[in-house]
Amino acid sequence: MARFDSAQRTLGKIARFKQGVRNRVECICLSDRSLISNAKIPIPYPLFPIPSMVTRVILVRHGQSSFNVERRVQGFLDESTLTAQGQAMAHQVGGALSEISFDAVYSSTLRRAKDTAEIVLAHLKTTPKAPLQTVDSLKEINLMLWEGMLFSDVEQKYPTEYEQWKTCPDEMRMLIPQKNGGTEEYFPVVELFDRAQQFWQEFLPNHANQTVLLVAHSGINRALIGTAIGLDASGYQTVHQSNCGISVLNFAGGWGDLVQVESLNQTAHLGEPLPNPKKGYQTRLLLVRHGETEWNRQKRFQGQIDVPLNDNGRSQSNQAAEFLKAIPIDHAITSPMLRPKETAEIILQHHPDVTLNFEDNLKEISHGLWEGKLEADIEQEFSGELERWQQTPETVQMPEGENLQQVWDRATTAWNAIVQTAINQPKPGTTLVVAHDAVNKAILCYVLGLPPDRFWSFKQGNGAVSVIDYAADQPPVMMAMNITAHLDGGVLDKTAAGAL
Repeated sequence: MARFDSAQRTLGKIARFKQGVRNRVECICLSDRSLISNAKIPIPYPLFPIPSMVTRVILVRHGQSSFNVERRVQGFLDESTLTAQGQAMAHQVGGALSEISFDAVYSSTLRRAKDTAEIVLAHLKTTPKAPLQTVDSLKEINLMLWEGMLFSDVEQKYPTEYEQWKTCPDEMRMLIPQKNGGTEEYFPVVELFDRAQQFWQEFLPNHANQTVLLVAHSGINRALIGTAIGLDASGYQTVHQSNCGISVLNFAGGWGDLVQVESLNQTAHLGEPLPNPKKGYQTRLLLVRHGETEWNRQKRFQGQIDVPLNDNGRSQSNQAAEFLKAIPIDHAITSPMLRPKETAEIILQHHPDVTLNFEDNLKEISHGLWEGKLEADIEQEFSGELERWQQTPETVQMPEGENLQQVWDRATTAWNAIVQTAINQPKPGTTLVVAHDAVNKAILCYVLGLPPDRFWSFKQGNGAVSVIDYAADQPPVMMAMNITAHLDGGVLDKTAAGAL
């Protein structure tokens, strides 16, 4: 019963993030494909109307530092330096990014980030068009009263603030001593998110149609990702950034336009297929999208038509199986449809003792009369509806099919049941969940407390792996999202961008 109550409290944490979410998103779609050939980066999803600018941002956290090893709070303090391992990690991330052409590179002014950026720059085969720019706005979160202290000492000296930091970071405050003997309230996480938003507002107009590298810190990176997709400071702890982890964001326009997280916190280039769990997070869920089908390649809407994997999809599933071969998997659940079922069965070839269970609520969205049709067919038969699906998906009722809220409700019901079962196991472990593009997107939004109008915020490539960790009495943490390095060895997702 205690474990059940703990699971219920953990699942309930999601609701508090929804209170702080910005509910307005201006989704945009593209009718003129000519923009794609002229852009410097591929557009992984349809955009309407033609955006004024397209920007790809590759976000990297600095390598391991001396304070990371000592478990000390760093913040604005510039006494922490890269360890030998941290330097090696910077060389590894440089190798992973070496083939990408960057128009600009920015880093924090703090030396652990600046040194990482300089090591990365030495590996790039194409010299960026602009020299490295160091900016204060990419500095770490300002934790002025804690900086230099061991985290264990912070927990003892500031127990209330430390608990707020973990569970309700938007409420965490510091009382800063003033010269007059009084104190002034300071909210570090709120200030960090304000700074991140201001950075994007100033940065985006200057980098239309460009690919840019940002090298910074765990806290500011999380705030940059959060503000980009509509999270406020309450969601600070819900995404993770490993040392030298790589995240990729695609901005389809200026501030307020659609942003797609193509990937989050990739670590395979460091020799770690999946990020290590945070302290206290012992329940892990691996969310995998099925391998490619022929209809994915053709960009034909599948929905609940039971299309099997094609040869490339089976190859992707085998690559995912090899990628997860050394990961202990304790439980497995899949949509009963052919494409995820076969993907799961291939992955579990290396885990023969694991029983594969089926969950009907993980089936793909029912596109109704759209199923089996190409985009051009849908536009001809249902004029304007495809554009509406791409702009405001939460408003669309599929003819003789589902709407997004129906998919949302059943997918999150299934996810909550899976999480509750996993948390209540006698021994913590890892659960594999294999499903579909729309279902996975709904789950990922739900985990972060994002509403259905943020549906297009996450990329889900065929055969991609996402990682979500749970702990009792803590919000879930998205440790990594849309890992595809096992499919082509690169940082960017090159899987088919076909219809759902």
